[in-house]
Amino acid sequence: MALLQQDLVCNPIRWENKTLADFLAAMHSYAEDIQGYYDNTDQSINANEAHWQVFADIMRGARVYE
Repeated sequence: MALLQQDLVCNPIRWENKTLADFLAAMHSYAEDIQGYYDNTDQSINANEAHWQVFADIMRGARVYE
């Protein structure tokens, strides 16, 4: 979390979702769609299985997901 906060402070132009409300809404949407990302990028990850990589990808994706 600290790295995400630091990235927001240092690189706000790269963030689409700068408020907590926008970020959480994007997290929700991205969590529902992330399996499509994995499938389209030929990653053999099942987003329905609890794994730290999936959670980290959702957190990073929520920065810019619309």
